[in-house]
Amino acid sequence: MMRRLCEAASLGALLFLPAVASAQGHGIEKGFMNPSVAPCQDFFRYANGAWLDTVQIPAAYTSVGTSREMTDRNQDMLRAVLEQAAAHAASEKDPDIRKLGQLYAVLMDSSRAERDGAQPIAKRLRLIDDIRTRDDVAREMGRLALLNVAAPFRFSRQPDPGQSTMNIAQLTQGGLGLPERDFYFRTDAKSDSLRQEYVQYMKHVFMLLDVPEAEAQTSADAVMKLETALAESSLTRVQMRDPHAIYHKQTVKELAAATPDIEWKSYFTEMGFPEFGRPETAINVSMPAFMRRADALLKSEPLDTWKAYFKVRVARQAAPWLSQEWFDTDFAFQSRLTGARVPLERWKRAASAVDGAMGEALGKAYVSTAFPPSSKQRMLEMVANLRAALGDRIATLDWMSPATKEMAKKKLDTIMPKIGYPDHWRDYSKLEIDPKLSAVENLTRADVFEGRRRRLQIGKPVDRTEWGMTAPTVNAYYNPQINEIVFPAGILQPGRFDPAADDAVNYGAIGSVIGHEISHGFDDQGRQFDSVGNLKDWWTEEDATKFKARAQKVVDQYQGYVAVDTLHVNGRLTLGENIADIAGLTIAYHAWRHSLEGKPAPPAIDGFTPEQQFFLAFAQSWRTKMRPEALRTRVLSDPHSPAEWRVNGTVWNMPEFQQAFGCKSGDSLVPAEGSRGAIW
Repeated sequence: MMRRLCEAASLGALLFLPAVASAQGHGIEKGFMNPSVAPCQDFFRYANGAWLDTVQIPAAYTSVGTSREMTDRNQDMLRAVLEQAAAHAASEKDPDIRKLGQLYAVLMDSSRAERDGAQPIAKRLRLIDDIRTRDDVAREMGRLALLNVAAPFRFSRQPDPGQSTMNIAQLTQGGLGLPERDFYFRTDAKSDSLRQEYVQYMKHVFMLLDVPEAEAQTSADAVMKLETALAESSLTRVQMRDPHAIYHKQTVKELAAATPDIEWKSYFTEMGFPEFGRPETAINVSMPAFMRRADALLKSEPLDTWKAYFKVRVARQAAPWLSQEWFDTDFAFQSRLTGARVPLERWKRAASAVDGAMGEALGKAYVSTAFPPSSKQRMLEMVANLRAALGDRIATLDWMSPATKEMAKKKLDTIMPKIGYPDHWRDYSKLEIDPKLSAVENLTRADVFEGRRRRLQIGKPVDRTEWGMTAPTVNAYYNPQINEIVFPAGILQPGRFDPAADDAVNYGAIGSVIGHEISHGFDDQGRQFDSVGNLKDWWTEEDATKFKARAQKVVDQYQGYVAVDTLHVNGRLTLGENIADIAGLTIAYHAWRHSLEGKPAPPAIDGFTPEQQFFLAFAQSWRTKMRPEALRTRVLSDPHSPAEWRVNGTVWNMPEFQQAFGCKSGDSLVPAEGSRGAIW
C-alpha cells in the first residue's frame, strides 16, 4: 500500500515548473503569472494564469505542465542511454546494458511488429482455446497471473499488515477493463456512452482475431456482462481506503472452502509455485466477497464467456506492441479516457516500457549523470528539518493527548528516508532478453521475471532496502507498511528541486513534497499503522474521535470544489492526499522558517518577499493544464485532487499564506471561522 504524491503515467502526474525564473534563473517565473487575478481569490491562476491562457496541449499529451516537462527531460536522457546501448549491444561487455539495448531495439522495430501481426500472442490464444473444463479455467487464471494479468483477480506479495517484517501472499480484486468499478454503474450520458464504446472496442478485438462479426458482438456483450458482475462485488475506491477492510488473513484451506469451484492446486501449479497451494499457507484475501463472486461466476458462466474474457485480457496487454491495426484499435479506446489526439512517439513509449521492465538497470545509468551526491545531501538535510518541524507541531497540538503524542513522535522518528536511488541495484542476470523474439515476447519474459522475483519473497522477511519506483520516475511515495518515504532522482530536478535556487523556492516546491510524504504516515489511512508498519491502533479513543472530526472538515471543504463540468471532487476518495497536501505545505513553511534562524533575512526578489516566493514556488510547481477527458477520468478514479485545488485548497488552510499576501475576511481563500481543515 504505497501512498504516492501523484499517480504517474496514464493516471496523471506531478506537474512541473521548468528551470527558468527570476533574473538569477532559479526561482519564480513571473511570465507564468497573471497579476490581474487577486492572489487571495484564486492563487493557482494568479501564479500560473498567463501560462494557462496561452499554453497548448500537444496532440499526443493528456496534459502539460510541471511533471510532463520533467518527464520529457528525463526521457531525453533515457533515450540517449538506450540508443547508445542498442547501437553497441553486440559488443557491450556489461550484461545489463546489453539487455537494455536489445530490449529497446526490439521495441523500436515497428517493421517486425507489422509483419508478425497477432503472432506473438498466438500461443497464449491457443491455450485459451484448449479450455474444456472448469479446472482448465482455473489453470488459465494461474497462467495469466504468471504474466501479471489479473483475470479476474491479482496474486501478489505484500508485507503482512499484522506482522510487517514478513511478506505474505495477497489476492486482490481486478480484471476490469474500465478504470474502476463505478464506471460500470454510473447512469449519466457520458458513462453510458463509454460503456457502449468499450463493448464496441472488444468487438473489434475479436474481429481482429478473425471472429465473425455477429459472434464478435455476442462475445463482447458476454464479457461486458461478466465484468459487470465482477464489478458488483468489487469494493469502491473509498471503501478500499480502510486498511482493515482489505485485510483478511486466512489459510489456503479456508480460501478453498469459501471458493470451492476454483481449483487452487491447478492455479498455483500453473503459476509456477505449487507450494503456495499447501493447505496451511497463509494468504491475505483482501476482498472475500469478490473472491466468492468470482467462484460463483466460474460455475455459472459458460466456458465460452471465460475464453472470450481471457482473450480480451491477453490482447489488451499486448496491443501496444502488436501491428499498427492492433495499436490503433487500442489507442482509439484509450483516447476516449485520456483525450489524447495522437499517440506518443514510439521511442517515448519504448523508453517507458524498458523502464518498467528493467527499471533499476536503466536507473543506474540515469543517475550517473542526473543526480550528484551533493543533491542527495541537500535533500537529507531538508528531510531532517521537515521531520523536526512536524515533531514540534505534534508536541504543541491542543487536541491530542500526551499518550498519543508519544506514539506519534515514535513513529515520526523511525520514518526511513530513501533519496535518489537504491543503495543496491537489482540483479537481472536471470532475465533473458532475446533479440530474435518479438517485443511482446520479451516484455512477457520481463513480467515473468519480476513476478517470480516478488513471489519468491513470500513467507520471507521484508527487504526494507527495496524500492517501489525506478530512479527516473517523476513521483514520490510513502509506504505505511515499511514506514518509509521515497524520493526518486527523477523528481529531484529543477521544477521541484533546484540546488541553485533560494531556500524559499526549494522549500515551497520540494519541501512541500517531503512534507506531503511524511504526513501520509498520519493521514486517515497512515495513522492506523504503527512505527514498524503493523496495522495497529495506537490512538486513544478520544483522540481518534477528534481526528475524525477534523478530517470531516477536509472532506466537506473539497466536496465543494468543481473539478470539471459539474463533476465535484470526491472528498472521501481524496481525503488522505488532501490531508497530506495541507500538512506538507504547513510543515515545509515552518521548516523553512526554522532554517533561517541565525541567518540574515533573505531579500525580496522581483518584488516578492521570501514568504511570497515560498508560496509561489509551491503553486508554480503544480502548474498544469489537462484535457477534460483525462480530468474526468482522474476525478472519478484517482485519490488526488486536481492541481487547481491542490493549490487553492491547501493555501485556504494556511494563515501564513493569508498573512503573506494580505488576505482579508471575505476573500475566497480566507475560510470562515471554525471551518479550517488543517490537522497537523
